[in-house]
Amino acid sequence: MRVHIATDHAGMELSSHLITALSADGYEMVDHGPKVYDAEDDYPGFCINAAAAVVADQAAGVDALGIVLGGSGNGEQIAANKVEGVRAALVWNLSTAKLAREHNDANVVAVGGRQHDVEEATGLIKAFLAEPFSNADRHVRRINKISIYETVGEIAE
Repeated sequence: MRVHIATDHAGMELSSHLITALSADGYEMVDHGPKVYDAEDDYPGFCINAAAAVVADQAAGVDALGIVLGGSGNGEQIAANKVEGVRAALVWNLSTAKLAREHNDANVVAVGGRQHDVEEATGLIKAFLAEPFSNADRHVRRINKISIYETVGEIAE
């Protein structure tokens, strides 16, 4: 599986760790930056690029997910969710990490690097990446309704 990753300055240490750890687990890691620490960096571009790459890969039939990191993960999740076709979920425990995939077919995970130690954050992300979507009819229906609103601006019945 290809995994696109992006961060801001607050998540750089975690991002570096994840690139190494997840590569060792067999994931194909694609780093969307930043490449150097800058406390004044602007995370939206990095996160939007990673999210867009996930959507492009999935549209091309490539098995791909994304990771966006920051101090809280909130802004990074918001930025990623601006990309059409992205369902980014902010996770904070194993249950939210697994349910994001199982129920929501989230394709990008957001984690706050200042909210978890490296070991805990790594566990959350690994759980997210490993969890399959259930394909349950009710979840598919709900995701389709979100997609309809996203593309045509109408709430489906």
